Amino acid sequence: MRDTSGTRTSSERAGSRSSRLSIVLALSASALLSVLGPAHAAPAKDPLPADIPDYQAALDAVKSPAVRNAVCRFLRTPVPTGVGGPVQTIPETAEPCQGLPVFTIKDPLALNEITPEFVAGTSQPLPTEAVKLTQLVSSLSATVNGRNATVMLAPTQGGGWHLAAVREGDSDASYAAKATVGTLVFTEPQIRGWYQLKLTTVEPLNEQARQGLGGQASVSLSDYQKLVKARYADKQPGSEYDAKGYSSGYSPQHKEDDDSFSAPLLAGGSGAALALVGGAAALRRSRRRSRRLRDASTG
Repeated sequence: MRDTSGTRTSSERAGSRSSRLSIVLALSASALLSVLGPAHAAPAKDPLPADIPDYQAALDAVKSPAVRNAVCRFLRTPVPTGVGGPVQTIPETAEPCQGLPVFTIKDPLALNEITPEFVAGTSQPLPTEAVKLTQLVSSLSATVNGRNATVMLAPTQGGGWHLAAVREGDSDASYAAKATVGTLVFTEPQIRGWYQLKLTTVEPLNEQARQGLGGQASVSLSDYQKLVKARYADKQPGSEYDAKGYSSGYSPQHKEDDDSFSAPLLAGGSGAALALVGGAAALRRSRRRSRRLRDASTG
């Protein structure tokens, strides 16, 4: 068990996260190095670890034999052929990576999402208020038998990170990697939109995001807040919409799921089993809610 006696409390981590995020967005690389010092500076290949608490624990997690074995079990199982079906159980093997092509799991990147307060309009349109770090994502160094995968880490209570899911495809990590010093990448998960935040300017990174901005090449963070408030403010937890069972599933224009959203699989017999099946169940619930919302909007 990891010693958490030296870890920070959740409130302390939240405060330091906001402070670090402000630094990353406001300063150049040289200024960032001078402020944080070489021990905590962001490596050039990963521009935002300064905004990831317990980053060494995240590195340890993705490099651990347990996570690697979970990925190998995932890759040994055929891709699910439909949404809503039973979770596939991956057979337990003594050496799950044996016989597979050599690969490594890349260093984790921040997966940031818009905050409920920003959506509700109760927070200011500021970078530190608009987005929050929710998970970490890592892709593979190479395809394995024509497939790629994304390792998703979730924060552990008391400090550190643990395996949350292994997902087909690598688009999450590909978009997260577009962050640079002075910019921030975040997602609007309800429409699967990815954006880049440059100080207070929001730019789309994929087609869903462009649709989310009404076809505009960029908008101010304040204008973006107005857009998401109009989309979701009356659909927050506790709202009448939520009471009817439609919460967490906005989708203005339904499109077929891409590879990056294939259901996570259950790694039978491994320590990641509960995390992986939990991710699959949550994904199915979100998609069911999306369908209910589309039915409600057209009914």
